[in-house]
Amino acid sequence: MNASEIKDLINSEMENASVEVQGESGKYLVSVVSEIFDGLNAVKRQQTVYRILNPHISSGDIHAVSMELSTPSETET
Repeated sequence: MNASEIKDLINSEMENASVEVQGESGKYLVSVVSEIFDGLNAVKRQQTVYRILNPHISSGDIHAVSMELSTPSETET
């Protein structure tokens, strides 16, 4: 599984999300900006993304994931 496939997977599960994935060889940084995170703490946000990625983590396609998860209002400058 590569970064582009992970991005497509998250986009297919999370409508109206801005998704960026960097990395290779099973180690990735996933950055997601979505309104779905509004009102959720950091753990709940991660659980939302892990729910999507867990089958690929369990299979060994993904070995390590770091996440930057925020709402659109949190990213405004």
